[in-house]
Order: sequence, then structure tokens, then C-alpha cells
Amino acid sequence: MEELKRFQVPLAIVVGGIVLVAVLYLAVVSPQSKKLTSLDTQKTQLTNQLTGLQAEIETLRKEKAQFVPNCLALGKALTEIPSTTDASSFLQQVTNLAKQSGDPNTPSYSLPETGLAKNGVTEIQFTMTLAGTYGQMTSFVQGLGTLPRLFTVSTISITTTPVTNIVEGGGQTPASNTAGFNLNMTGGIYYSTSQKDVCGSLA
Repeated sequence: MEELKRFQVPLAIVVGGIVLVAVLYLAVVSPQSKKLTSLDTQKTQLTNQLTGLQAEIETLRKEKAQFVPNCLALGKALTEIPSTTDASSFLQQVTNLAKQSGDPNTPSYSLPETGLAKNGVTEIQFTMTLAGTYGQMTSFVQGLGTLPRLFTVSTISITTTPVTNIVEGGGQTPASNTAGFNLNMTGGIYYSTSQKDVCGSLA
């Protein structure tokens, strides 16, 4: 019994220390451990968000670098295939080209039909006649490719009256001022109401 009493105090101290450690663990260490786990989770989430934001920033940088070229391309497309159904701008361009080609007779036009929309683009068919000298007709035909409006040519023919105006045999070219030539052309111009000038709206 005396031996047991002699170890009671040390045992009580040991037990008390164990209890104290357990209390400290439950009160301090365990909550802090949970906080560290939560912080690690938040850190991982923030790291993933940062990676995603950096990827978005890089994408925006690339898009910004392409903004000007894309707007130039859009501007060209809007010029070639405008959003308006009005064909007067194209007819004026052709008339101006005729004047630049030596001022032959004013072109005459006909817009017989508007086609169905395909892929958002609608065709306006046209026919055109023009009379002048051989040099004027040649200059006009060569200048058609410089017009800003997109158009297609279905048929084109140049006739002359009288035939004696053409030098026969030997493949010789008529003189530039040889008169009596007539040009007949059919084709189509296009418009698209679905096109929007988004670059202009951002200016």
C-alpha cells in the first residue's frame, strides 16, 4: 500500500499531462489542422483560378492582336457585299468606270430579278449594255476587276457594226479609235442583311 501511495503523485501527474495534451489537441491543434486543410483547399482553388485567368488573358491578347486585321477584313467584306439592297452604288461605280475608260455612251442597266438568299447572301441580277470605240471597250473590260463591289459575270459579249471595222486576217488589233463596238453583259451583285459593322460600333 505504501508503494502504491508513493506512485500516486507521479501517476496523477502523468495522467494529468495526458489529459492536458488531449485538451490542447482538441482545443488548438485539431482546429488549426482543419484550418490548414481548408487553406490548402482554397490555395488549390485560387491556383486553378489564376491559371484559368492567365489563359483567358493570353487569349484576349491574341484576339486584340487580330482585332485590326479582322476589322480590315470585315470592312472589305462590307464593301464587296454590303448590307443594303440598293444597287445604285454599283451602277454609279460602273458609270464612273465608263467615264474613266474614255467616256463612251452612258451604260444602260436593267435589274430584272432578285434571287433567293443563300448562306445569308442574296443576289441581284443585272444586265448592262455599253457602246463606244474599241479602245473604250477594252479599257472598260480591263477596269471591271478593279471595282470595289463584288459581282459575277454570267455572260459578256462585244460586237461591232459594221463588221468592216475589224481588220480581217492576220489577227491584227483594230485601232483604238475604231467606233461601232457594243458590249453586252449579264451578271449579279450581292448583299447580305446579316452582316453587321461591329468594328464601327466599337469605335
